[in-house]
Amino acid sequence: MSWHPQYRSSKFRHVYGKAASKDKCYDCVPITRNVHDNHFCAVNPSFIAVVTECAGGGAFLVIPIKQTGKLDPHYPKVCGHKGNVLDIKWNPFNDFEIASCSEDATSLSPIPLVTAIETVKIWDIPYQLLKRNITTPKKELLGHARRVGLIEWHPTADNILFSSGYDYKIMIWNLDVKDTVLSKPVKILDAHKDVVLSMSFNTDGSLLATACRDKKIRVIDPRAGTVLQEGSYKSHRVNKVLFLGNMKKLFSTGTSLWNNRQIALWDQNNLSVPLLEEDLDGSSGLLFPIYDSDTRMLYVVGKGDGNIRYYEISPEKPYLNYLTEYRSPLPQKGIGMMPKRGLDVAACEIFRFYKLIPTKSLIEPVSMIVPRRSESYQEDIYPLTAAAQPALTAQEWLNGVNKGPLLVSLRPGSEAVNSLPQFLEPEPFTKATDPSQQQGGGGRVVLEDKQKPREIEDVRKWPKVEEKLPKNEQMCLSNGFDVFERPPPKTENELLQMFYRQQEEIRRLRELLIQRDVQIKQLELELRNLCTDTGNY
Repeated sequence: MSWHPQYRSSKFRHVYGKAASKDKCYDCVPITRNVHDNHFCAVNPSFIAVVTECAGGGAFLVIPIKQTGKLDPHYPKVCGHKGNVLDIKWNPFNDFEIASCSEDATSLSPIPLVTAIETVKIWDIPYQLLKRNITTPKKELLGHARRVGLIEWHPTADNILFSSGYDYKIMIWNLDVKDTVLSKPVKILDAHKDVVLSMSFNTDGSLLATACRDKKIRVIDPRAGTVLQEGSYKSHRVNKVLFLGNMKKLFSTGTSLWNNRQIALWDQNNLSVPLLEEDLDGSSGLLFPIYDSDTRMLYVVGKGDGNIRYYEISPEKPYLNYLTEYRSPLPQKGIGMMPKRGLDVAACEIFRFYKLIPTKSLIEPVSMIVPRRSESYQEDIYPLTAAAQPALTAQEWLNGVNKGPLLVSLRPGSEAVNSLPQFLEPEPFTKATDPSQQQGGGGRVVLEDKQKPREIEDVRKWPKVEEKLPKNEQMCLSNGFDVFERPPPKTENELLQMFYRQQEEIRRLRELLIQRDVQIKQLELELRNLCTDTGNY
């Protein structure tokens, strides 16, 4: 009997990594030298935020995503922290809100020797370019007794933030309140006996997986505060853990007994023995796991080296299928990931990393691309992805409601995927959000009933907001002039600001034209169907 090798069909077998050209990188960025094991970078379609090195406290930079090239050494910073910034995360439902945590020590009492309280800060980033340092946060969260090392936004509920500190506690915060200083979290999880090294949510945010310095992986119900599963394996010292979407599996990175870098795959409901365990190499740097639930691709990024390994996850054995590896001689200290709504679908880009390279003070984008000859939209590699709108309010989630993320198509001309408008739109564009004009777009089935009412309600509120604002504070005005009739820019910042607004306006007009074309085609089809039905009678 002859032996036949087993070939596995995959759309992502030939995915390759493509580093951006020099002019598309961010140069002269003073990247932090902190040795904390975090990404130090957060990205959304509007901004890239990176923890920076500065004297006199902690700070991070917020750079417009299109402002590539050399960074001005006097570029404004977000510098309200007194200690080193350890983690930053963008709100997944608001591109202009970011959370940060640090080694701050804020005393709530004037009495000496009183225990200090560590802070998490929430910042509002202005729509226009930064002109001065931001030092006043939108909200301060006071609760941890020791420094805060991790923060995570809830994936489906609005204004829910998790923070983990060196006091071994995880705190759940409800930001949907008017208070600017919050000292009481809605829930405290104290199931850990050591420092929490990693946190990860499942798809609907009903479960939280943690990796702890006591070498244990835990699956926790965050609202009840109970540990549903707990396990450790003697040959695997875990550092990072990750939920693999809805596959009911966990993926972890760590080290073996011989200090080799190691990966492991676990059954979510049985953490006694890993389903798979594999040694990678003998390097000492940490491994960051990153999972794309849309394509079921898993990326493993090595800290201190320039490699990015990527795999494809399957529900059956062997579960983990190695694809290939992106190699670079430039070692990364941290990594940022662009959300799917910020990718270039015309270039068949399925993922984008932002590598922090401190040796060259450089941030280098790396695009993961599926080679395709056709220039049309490739629907098979772009399934419906998470939208920029929450599926639940904070109170609904706290009351026990579970709901998966709202989904949206990345097809050009489909439902808008921006989390917030850059500035208020004039009246002609608000008409495009009428329900009768939006029924013809492709890829809108999932958000047909959920997203539109919210968008329409927000759009109807915009003119009212304009009436309340003074003339010099309206979003569509600048220094008392209409955006489209203002004098020529006199400084480089004004020139950049005008450029970005023009680009945004061009993009909106293109989307409007595409929507009109879709409506015309739909009407032609209906007319044809009516003529056919009339002929039959």
